Amino acid sequence: MAENKKQKKRFRNPLFLLSTLIAAVAVAHLSGASEYLQQGRVQAFLAPYGALAPAIYILIYALAPVLLLPGLPITIAGGIAFGPFWGVLYSITGATIGACLAFLVARYLARDWVASKLTGPKWEKLDREVAEHGWKVVAFTRLIPAFPFNLLNYAFGLTRVSFVQYAITSFFCMLPACIAFIVFSSSLLELVRGKVSPTALLGLGLILLVSLSPVAYRKFKEH
Repeated sequence: MAENKKQKKRFRNPLFLLSTLIAAVAVAHLSGASEYLQQGRVQAFLAPYGALAPAIYILIYALAPVLLLPGLPITIAGGIAFGPFWGVLYSITGATIGACLAFLVARYLARDWVASKLTGPKWEKLDREVAEHGWKVVAFTRLIPAFPFNLLNYAFGLTRVSFVQYAITSFFCMLPACIAFIVFSSSLLELVRGKVSPTALLGLGLILLVSLSPVAYRKFKEH
């Protein structure tokens, strides 16, 4: 049981996920799969959907948190498919809608069921802290991940934070990580072909900054 918890924490760690992604890129490059991973192929795949492609992507992203599906692979796909600017716009839109849907489900549609699943000291502590600090707790947990993201969306629906505060705070505080991963993933196809672009380096730097935020917070708290 303890080992399973450690594995889950590793998979929520951005640095662990980034190192896994880089390893996958290296394998794809060395195996010759890079010849099949080209931007033209991605655009050809999206072409039949036309203007509906962004809407479909946002819909998939919005449903993922409700269904407790991981959002990072969808984020990476958005960076590859839509580039750094539109990828960020579509991803943060989908992620915010999904977080809000899960919040509303917990608050109005399945409150008792969600409450029965989210039991234990850390969830009780979250409820107390929201009662005391309100939207600031939403901001903190979005900027410095301490809880599994999808469960957190449901958990906030059980607290007394207002929906408007939750939605606005979630949008702005999820944005840094979204920008970091989209910027990096928008250069993934170039990385697979062995080309390290300034965009890739920028994205890597941003991911490192986001990943080190818990360390910076602990240092700040110690002083």
